[in-house]
Amino acid sequence: MAVDPVKEQLNPKPVEEVPIEEELSGDNKDHDNLDEDEEEEEEEEEELSGRSRLISERIKMNNFMERLSKENVDLRVHDIIIKGNTKTKDSFIEAEVGVLKKATTMQELIQATSIINARLQSLEIFDGISITIDAGPPELPGTANVIVKVVEAKSTLVGNFGIYTKPQARSGSLEGSVKLRNLLGYADIWDGSWAYGWDQASEISAGIHLPRFKGLSTPLSARLSLLSQDWLSFSSYKERMLGLSLGLISTRYHDLAYNFTWRTLTDPSHMASRSVREQLGHSLISSLRYRFKIDRRDSPIRPTQGYAFVSTTQLAGLMPDSRSLRFLRQEFDLRYAIPLGFYNAALNLGLSAGAIFPWGSEFLNRSSPISERFFIGGQSSAVCGFGGPTTLFGFRSRGLGPTELRRVSIDGSRDATPTGRDALGGDLALTAFADLSFDFPLKVLTNAGIHGHLFASTGNLTKLTQNEFRNFSVQNFGQSFRTSVGAGVVIPTNLFRLEINYCHIIKQAEHDRGKNGVQFSFSSPL
Repeated sequence: MAVDPVKEQLNPKPVEEVPIEEELSGDNKDHDNLDEDEEEEEEEEEELSGRSRLISERIKMNNFMERLSKENVDLRVHDIIIKGNTKTKDSFIEAEVGVLKKATTMQELIQATSIINARLQSLEIFDGISITIDAGPPELPGTANVIVKVVEAKSTLVGNFGIYTKPQARSGSLEGSVKLRNLLGYADIWDGSWAYGWDQASEISAGIHLPRFKGLSTPLSARLSLLSQDWLSFSSYKERMLGLSLGLISTRYHDLAYNFTWRTLTDPSHMASRSVREQLGHSLISSLRYRFKIDRRDSPIRPTQGYAFVSTTQLAGLMPDSRSLRFLRQEFDLRYAIPLGFYNAALNLGLSAGAIFPWGSEFLNRSSPISERFFIGGQSSAVCGFGGPTTLFGFRSRGLGPTELRRVSIDGSRDATPTGRDALGGDLALTAFADLSFDFPLKVLTNAGIHGHLFASTGNLTKLTQNEFRNFSVQNFGQSFRTSVGAGVVIPTNLFRLEINYCHIIKQAEHDRGKNGVQFSFSSPL
């Protein structure tokens, strides 16, 4: 007769009965041994039971992960629970994480939580963020509850300061900033900053940044600044600007801002050239600035692969005022990094171009504002920075391009003494560079981030306004390019980035200010 195995497990055979009297008649030692054996068996059963549960949970998790990788798991968010916030408004966090409710699968939900975690971290008001996906109510299968737990920053006031110098340019600055975070509970950042330059520029500014305002999908910002720049030794004028900037749109790739600036140019030396004197006085700049930026490089400091592109367009002259400057300014920056596969070596290529041209009545006969023109030279990094066609190794700040003789100085003997030339900048500028970076074959230097580089750079700029574009020739413009080559060592630290470069100028014009030799450059912290 066949036996059902299920019934056999549910109805086991009776265990042979043992007389109670016989059991009780045994000695105490045997009884104690039985108790110890029973305890050991219970411990073994508990251990086996715990191990079995662990194995079972692991199998379930593996099966779940395998299912996630093969097919979409339908799931919707039933509720979002926010914990840990005391200063930050619930409505603000709910608006930031509200996209979670749009997820229809587990895969979409996991991806959305990762993006939201990064977004909340970027607000600079939380010390910690954890997002947990929990099961929804039992009566609602296929649902989940999302628990967002935040740890708010202990201090709402932060500040920093530093001293940055450029020995080659004989200039330096003392800079500091203070931030008040989350004052209103909407992740608002109130900040003030100042910078005092011993040679050229000083600035003080204050602003506010709101990452989300009245349901708008893009952040808003406003900034009031007072800037003073001294260009006497280069172009015989001082510049003072009082301005208001409003950030209208700010996304991953796009930025749109409105700028309103009152500018004053003066010449305390009374030695400016004729072209500079024509620019002195008050002017008003009312402009829209649009910037498109995409950066797919693996590092902005030392890129070894990827590319980056930046386009900046500025349209000025939006105010119907006779002192309002009217011009259109366009910049392009392109960077491309190619890994070479040895010693972490990479070839970085860069191209920057810019043009400015006035608009309005009789614009062909008008000159562009000197403070908005392009100037090439200085000690900034060509690989790291974006800012249009400005960098050319081996040349001083505003060290090449069109110049004009300053006023002659009449001393007591009535002898005329030449006093130098003013750099006037250009309406069209173009620069390019190639930079080969590599690790040194010493582990101690590699671990410290110290590396070497070989570079070559070239560039030129010219005037197009006041009908000069009629005389423009592509051939002449290409033949007058300045060129320099060199090698250097980059030393990054916690306080600054030091570059020690040896530059050799291959080609320069008569009135350019270039010099062969060792050049030092300090940059702001990494």
